Formats: sequence, C-alpha cells, structure tokens
Amino acid sequence: MKPTLRQRLGYQFDNWMSRGTPAMIFMLFGLSLTIVVIAGAFIALTGISQGGERLSFGEAAWESLMRTLDPGTMGQDQGLWFRLVMLGVTLGGIFIVSALIGVLNNAIQGHIERLRKGRSRVLEANHTVALGWSPQIFTILNELMIANENQPHARIVILADEDKVKMEDVIRERVRYRGRTRIICRSGSPLDPNDLEIVSPHTAKAIIVLPPETDDPDADVIKTVMAITNNPNRRPQPYNIVASIRKAENLDILRIVGEHDHLQIVFTEEMIARVVAQTSRQSGLSVVYTELLNFGGDEIYFKNETELTGKTFGEALLMYEDSCLLGLRRADGSIRLNPPMDTTIERGDHVIALSEDDNTIQLSAYATALDAGRGLIPVNERVIRSSRTSPNPLPEKCLILGWNRSGAIIVRELDAYVPPGSLLTIVADIDNIEKQIEAQSMRTVNQTLDVRKGDTTDRALLDSLRIHEYDHVIVLAYSALKPQQADAKTLVTLLHLRDIAKRDATPFSIVSEMLDLRNRELAEVTQVDDFIVSDHLISLMLAQLSENPELYNIFTEIFAPQGAEIYLKPIGDYVETGTPVNFYTVVEAARRRGETAIGYRLASEAKDASRAHGIHTNPPKSHEVIFSPADKVIVIAEE
Repeated sequence: MKPTLRQRLGYQFDNWMSRGTPAMIFMLFGLSLTIVVIAGAFIALTGISQGGERLSFGEAAWESLMRTLDPGTMGQDQGLWFRLVMLGVTLGGIFIVSALIGVLNNAIQGHIERLRKGRSRVLEANHTVALGWSPQIFTILNELMIANENQPHARIVILADEDKVKMEDVIRERVRYRGRTRIICRSGSPLDPNDLEIVSPHTAKAIIVLPPETDDPDADVIKTVMAITNNPNRRPQPYNIVASIRKAENLDILRIVGEHDHLQIVFTEEMIARVVAQTSRQSGLSVVYTELLNFGGDEIYFKNETELTGKTFGEALLMYEDSCLLGLRRADGSIRLNPPMDTTIERGDHVIALSEDDNTIQLSAYATALDAGRGLIPVNERVIRSSRTSPNPLPEKCLILGWNRSGAIIVRELDAYVPPGSLLTIVADIDNIEKQIEAQSMRTVNQTLDVRKGDTTDRALLDSLRIHEYDHVIVLAYSALKPQQADAKTLVTLLHLRDIAKRDATPFSIVSEMLDLRNRELAEVTQVDDFIVSDHLISLMLAQLSENPELYNIFTEIFAPQGAEIYLKPIGDYVETGTPVNFYTVVEAARRRGETAIGYRLASEAKDASRAHGIHTNPPKSHEVIFSPADKVIVIAEE
C-alpha cells in the first residue's frame, strides 16, 4: 500500500526529531523566522498601518519579532487589522518560546544525568588513571594526595564498573583531600577498550590496574592491561602501567602482554608471604616496610652526586646529616643495595637515598670540612663494639593459626630462615587442610610440618597447643571469608593469645595479618608485636611505583629471596648501650661489618602506635640517643 502524504510528512518529522536537541532548536528557529517573515510581508503588502503610520517590510518584521519574544509588547498596538496580525504572531511566539524552553530544559537535564552516570570523556593530560574498584583504592588515593600535595594541577581519574555518585560519596568519607589535587570518577568497564577512552589513558603519566574482588582477579587484570597496550588508538610512547597479580603462573603472561611498555608487576602473595615470614622473626619489620613504602615522612630518591665521584660507598655513608644512603644505581641502570664498602662511585652513578625530599639530599657540613681538611666526622670510636661471632642457632618452633593463599609461600620462606631440626605447626579451621597442604607439595628441608584441623578461635584448642613453648606465632586471615568476618576471627584469636602471654612468662612473638586497615585500630588493644595489613602494603607499593617507576628495581631487590635484605639486629652488638651515641657512630659500626644502617627501633616505644612502634628511619645523624639492650639497629645486609 502506497503511503499517504500525511504518513510521509510524519515519517520525515520523526526522522528530524530523532536527530536530537540541535535539530529541534533549529526547527523552532525556522518556524519562528517563518512567522516573522510572513507577518512582515503581509503588513507591508496590504498597507496595514500602526497608529496611522505605514510600515516597511523591515520595520514590520522587527515589530513581529518583538512580539514573538515578548507578548506584552502588543499592549501598545493600534488599529484593528494590525492588532489581529500581531495577536497571531504573539500566539505563535508563545508556542515557540514555550517549546524552546522545554527543549533546552530537557537538554540540560539530560546532560546533567549523563554527568551523573559518569560517561563523559575526561580531557586531562599528565594525570594518574586508576582502573577498577576495591578497598585498595582508598590507600592509593590517600598516598597520591600526599605525593601531589604541592602540585597545582594534579588529577587522579578513576574508571570502575560502579555508580559514579556512590564512588564520589565513599571517597569523600574515606579520603583526605590535600592541596589542589582533584579526583575524577567515571563509570565504565576497565575491560572494554571503548570505555577506557573515557579516562584518556593515552595522555596519562601512570595507569594503576586494581584487581577486582572476584574468584579469578588475575584474568581481569591481564585483560585490562591488554585493552590498554593493544588499543588501536594507543600512543607510540610506552605506557607506565602498575598492576598486582596473585598467581605466579600468570606473571610471564602479563609480561608478554606489556613487553613494549613500562609494566611493573607486584606479585601479591609472594610479597606478603615474605613480609610475614621475615616479620615473624624480626619484630617491627612490617613498620619499617610501611615507612619505606608510604609518602608520609621520608622517601627513596635517586641523586647524581658529582662530588662523590672517586669516593667509596663506605665513605659516602657518613657524608649526609639528614639522609641515609641505601645503595647505588650504576650508570648502566643496575641497582646495588648495600654494595661492598670499597665500591668506588663513578661518574654517572646515582646514590639511592632515604630522605624527606629530593632537595634535602645535601652533603653535610662535616663532609665539606673533611674534604677541605678542616674537620672530622663525629664518630665515637670508644663505644663501637667489634664484630661478634654468632653462636650456632638452635632449632625453632613456629605456629601458624589460620590459612590462606599465601600460606604455602610462607612455609617455604620460613624454611629458608630457620635452623635444621625446627618444627612448624599449622592449625586452621578448613576441611581437609592436611590434604590441601599435601597437594601443594610443600617440601621442607629445615623444619618438620605438623598440620591439624581446628577452630583457631577456640580457647580450649589454643591451650592444648601449649603456645608458650613456641618461639613465633603467626595468625593468618582466612581469605575464603569476607574481610570483616576474617578480621573478626583474627581479633578473637589475638585476644586469646594476649591472655595466654600474660599468664605465662615465656616470651613468644606474635605476628598477625589483617585484611582491612580500619580494623588495625581495634587490634591495637591486643598489643601484638606486628600487624601486617596485606592490601595496605600492596596499595602503598602501587602508589609509589605510579609516581616513580624507577623504584621497581629497588623493591624487587629488597623483597627478592637473594641479595640484600632489611634486618633488625641487637644494638648492643654494634655500640655500647646506656651511654649517649649519635647515629654517625652507629652507621660507622655497621659499615665495618659491611652493612648499611638506616635507623633504629626503641623498645620503650614498641607498643606506642603514635611513635610508629619505636621505628626511627633516617634519624638526624648528629642526634644522640641512649640505647637500651633491648633496642635494635635497622640495617641492610646480606644476612
């Protein structure tokens, strides 16, 4: 059946209206112009006068236009026919203006709604992009706020499959805004290349990929990185991408995906496992790691100190008052933490320093005077103790309460530290825990495994374990539970352990893993030696790497199984206790042992969270301290 003229016109009208607001505005403008032209032409051709005065086409069209915009204008009209024409023009104007107001109002409301949905494109450059949404985002945002506090135009853009308004509300509650840094939220899937375009990743200085809270977060991380690196609109320059991954078998896959970019991968389980294993044997180590990884206080910097060229690393250790050297970055880019003390600093080398800011890495007045032959660095030779021969270590007993994905790596790490003949007991409220551990083929050389199933919050069970006979106790969070549930079980277990420790004079260290940073304040009442908030540490590292990708090799060196590591050793093995000692002397005592001292821990402040549990990294070297036998020196050493 052939369509009628009315149907054709209706179809054309529908097509025109479907073009959106600009088409509707153009149509109303055309209709208004038509009315004005017709009315002006009619008045000019018929000779209708206004108060006895004939109007030209231009004057008539102008009078018509004024009445279309303002109906009150026709109150002064004279003449019957002129009034009738202008009445028609005014009625048409009322319809057109009303329709125009409605169209504009709908357009503004639609635009606001699109903004609330977070689908508008971000036009930023040199910004930081965070892809994904998890509890880690709050630590990352707080750290980036501190890092960019002095930057006038810092921007952090978040893309997540969440409601934009909800994200902004939660961020306002949990993130402290500093300086002029602005956080921009957008809704979309980080897995979709089209949605990625919303946050302008091609102009970003860094991209942080957060693992989602799913059963297989690695798959989403890999796909997100692929969506960035294989984007058809990608930039020719390499991207700076920071990501964390859970399973070791996915590391090589992710490296292949990002082989043409600067991709820093944080292996979550191994890092946390190493921190837990080391901290269980060295109380306070987790606080040292936190101090090194956060942006509050001192940070790690690289500096090309030309005045040190030709000097040895050992000499350079004593040439800074307000900074601590950690190692060297050679001219070829290789990293050496705690290199041999006779290592010569060559042209093009950079010192790796722990300092408050990059501009505070300055040679001290003592170093300047020494170069001029006018003075000596204030080292007190009388209090330095010579190296002692460590006695043969005795077998140790360690207890793990709880179990998660990092457990197998913790067992492996502990086996590398403990003497032969040691015992490791594992107790967890998991069905078939014995078979699960057996299936993971954990082979130990120095320790015997004793695996049991049991409720780790049961006081009767804990009493039956005779915990006071153990040297170290590690409480792991159950990763199969939700974070709040897992931390609740951990807190109950810790309260029981605190009570057991009070009833027995035998000292044993307690290290606990928490999942939510907010629960750490609750756990302070248990007076545990160390708390390790796994997601918090990972988030700190991601934030650091996004700001300075060069730190990746340093973190890899620190957390690697081989090479230099951070140790807390008895201060009495280095200097005399009970007498004032400056940190220059401590650094010199450590240097003679081939170690790099970066701070100390005061036992008297170990339970005081406001004083970082007694950890003092990069203290002023001329400041004197009276150490007690229970205090520790923090060093970077081979063992």
